[in-house]
Amino acid sequence: MDEDTLRAVMERFGDDVWNYIYYLTSSIELADGLAQEVFVKCYYRIGTYRGGSSFQTWLFSIARNAVFSHRKSRFFKASLWGDFTALPDRTEKIGVNAGGGMVVAASAEMQYFSSMYVNEIWDVIMKLPAGFREALVLDLKYGMSAKEIAELTGWSPGTVKSRLYRARRKVQSKLKEME
Repeated sequence: MDEDTLRAVMERFGDDVWNYIYYLTSSIELADGLAQEVFVKCYYRIGTYRGGSSFQTWLFSIARNAVFSHRKSRFFKASLWGDFTALPDRTEKIGVNAGGGMVVAASAEMQYFSSMYVNEIWDVIMKLPAGFREALVLDLKYGMSAKEIAELTGWSPGTVKSRLYRARRKVQSKLKEME
């Protein structure tokens, strides 16, 4: 892999890798450092990619292993829940759709209430037990199938489906309590 290819991979998958690590660690600093580590490993280990799964799944497996290696290290001192920081918005707003038409934004009030509700949902998700949280994030945020999640995590497809079902139930229950 040459530097231009690595740069293209980082542009294409950088935010997804960073967000996935953030979902696993709840730490902006760890996400920054470990995401860099993932792309360094990608650069040196591209020869190990066999194409049996999507490239994103392969990158996520590197990210997941980096997080778990960090957790095992003697330097890991952060608590699992600590201070929850809402996920930073790392996307850009686009003013023109693919057809050339203008994208109409919702009113400021609607955007505020919508973002508050989304933040509440993600707050609930981030407080789920790790296995439920990881399965739900991979499903909702990255659109991975149960099979892809199973490949990435090493869980059986049945375990993935069970965790997704139970995670959704826990989120729904907690949101009803908050009403």
